[in-house]
Amino acid sequence: MKIFVTRMIPQPGLDMLTKEFIVDINTSDRVLSKDEIIRALKGKDGLLCLLTDPIDKDVITAEPKLKMIASYAVGYDNIDVAAATKRGIPVSNTPGVLTETTAELAWALLFSVSRRIVEADKFTRSGQFKGWAPMLMLGQDVSQKTLGVIGTGRIGTAFALKSKGFNMNVLYTDEQPNRELEQQLGARRVPLQTLLKESDFISVHVPLTRETFHLIDEKELRLMKNTAVLINTARGPIIHEKALVKALSEQWIFGAGLDVYEEEPHLSEGLKGLDNVVLQPHTGSGTIETRTKMALMAAENMIIGLKGGVPPNCINKEVFKKKTIT
Repeated sequence: MKIFVTRMIPQPGLDMLTKEFIVDINTSDRVLSKDEIIRALKGKDGLLCLLTDPIDKDVITAEPKLKMIASYAVGYDNIDVAAATKRGIPVSNTPGVLTETTAELAWALLFSVSRRIVEADKFTRSGQFKGWAPMLMLGQDVSQKTLGVIGTGRIGTAFALKSKGFNMNVLYTDEQPNRELEQQLGARRVPLQTLLKESDFISVHVPLTRETFHLIDEKELRLMKNTAVLINTARGPIIHEKALVKALSEQWIFGAGLDVYEEEPHLSEGLKGLDNVVLQPHTGSGTIETRTKMALMAAENMIIGLKGGVPPNCINKEVFKKKTIT
């Protein structure tokens, strides 16, 4: 069988795949267009894609032989799962393995913004540092402050639990109560408006859906404290980026830390010129260990799926129920 991998992934994952299949890899370090993916899929049985790849109905229906889609990511809003399910194609992702790594990056952004690390680094490198001064680069304390967590799935929960050492008051909003956070941290589940008004630090950890698109807009930004710090390591469109630029420019809030963007990789006009925002190039899972584990997980999903089994991380298992019925 033949598979197409849309971009280079860590070698251990590729080694697993090449032992089982004929593997065609996009070796150019760039995101392929939809048309390029469709052309590359010709005659392929499997597709291993990234979160940056547009895997819509056109791609999914283009190749009759396609039997398996393995995503090298935890999120799958870039894939038309319904179209894949209709065609009987299993779709898998790589959950869990990047939970702690992404939660760590959210904390890195929180500290970078609150203590103005990037701004201070530029200040020092440019030769402006002339010695200690009582009002130089003043930031925000983190300990004993109120932490607001929007969404407490795997990553949101891991993020919140890491606040334990800072003796923080934790608020969270989620569709379901999170007993782990309530028991370990004394966290309180509150409405979004309450969380926005009362939190000193707010971190976004919800998936991108129709309900969460622009969940944080101008109205929500105006509810926040002028000392608040907003962090997003989830998906860019959850925050209305133009409204955020306005909020940061006019200092409605203290600052923001972003790993994802609304029109990624493009930034909203004015964002990169602001000193009170730290910008990461979507590296939430970006460690050697985690990216390698993701590659191995995606490869395992692909191998099991193409051999007729249920991939360990299949997100549309109803495909197999239909096959059993048939």
